[in-house]
Amino acid sequence: MNAPAAPETRSEDRPARLTVGVVGAGRVGPALAAALRLAGHRPVAVSAVSDASRRRAADLLPDVPVVEPARVLALADLVLLTVPDDALPGLVEGLADTGAVRPGQLIVHSSGRYGARVLDPARRAGALPLALHPAMTFTGTAVDVQRLAGCSFGVTAPDELRLAAEALVIEMGGEPEWVAEEARPLYHAALALGANHLVTLVAQSMELLHKAGVAAPDRMLGPLLGAALDNALRSGDAALTGPVARGDAGTVAAHVAELRKHAPGTVAGYLAMARTTADRALAHGLLKPELAEDLLGVLAADSTAAADGPQGDDR
Repeated sequence: MNAPAAPETRSEDRPARLTVGVVGAGRVGPALAAALRLAGHRPVAVSAVSDASRRRAADLLPDVPVVEPARVLALADLVLLTVPDDALPGLVEGLADTGAVRPGQLIVHSSGRYGARVLDPARRAGALPLALHPAMTFTGTAVDVQRLAGCSFGVTAPDELRLAAEALVIEMGGEPEWVAEEARPLYHAALALGANHLVTLVAQSMELLHKAGVAAPDRMLGPLLGAALDNALRSGDAALTGPVARGDAGTVAAHVAELRKHAPGTVAGYLAMARTTADRALAHGLLKPELAEDLLGVLAADSTAAADGPQGDDR
């Protein structure tokens, strides 16, 4: 007797295969579209203006035609609006005003700053608005698609579209994290504070090590920063180490003196981070109050000198 046939998956239980368009071929849009292609969706159009954006589109979305934004919307079921934050509201209004938005069309933006409300002009035209922000830094190359695996996405959407939004994130390999509309600016500020400022700090640190005669600053910093990041993610403020957390006022004063001599443009940032580190170390019992007074005195004196003294060429 033949074994019973396996039950077929009902069409309504399978994710719909969508045609995908990208408006704005910066570093993010082509990578998201490429990830959706791996999940079975079909990129059909991309808009790109600069030579760099055209190259990114060609590399990550080969054979996908480059067309005007209105044409992207005409061809795609799902449209990724991946433009700079400040350009997003005007773009949405313009597309809606010109009648480019179609009822039932999924309009997705990748801005961290905005939630779904910025897409209201498209929603009034019948579109389905989703805010899907990947918490990842992008290079504009194929490595970005790989990095989406396990990447958290800040998701904001109307309640009735929440499952659809989360499903798209999962299909791209990401992990959906719901962010309320009103919390989006704070959410984005938190990510920028950690990721963007980290790049600045690391770049400055490598420059200073090079000036100190270190031949391979990246090799020296790699293990140290990797351990510091891992400890911070695991333990938060308890991971603080170094002269500020210890209250070594003399060492901090020596640091500032050297920075003024060799890299005056780094002094303001060093002082600001040192003061913040001291406050957090003191609040969490890592910095002894009797040592904090001298340390904060050094930082206050150096801060006044930075404000009153001549500015270096790095300003």
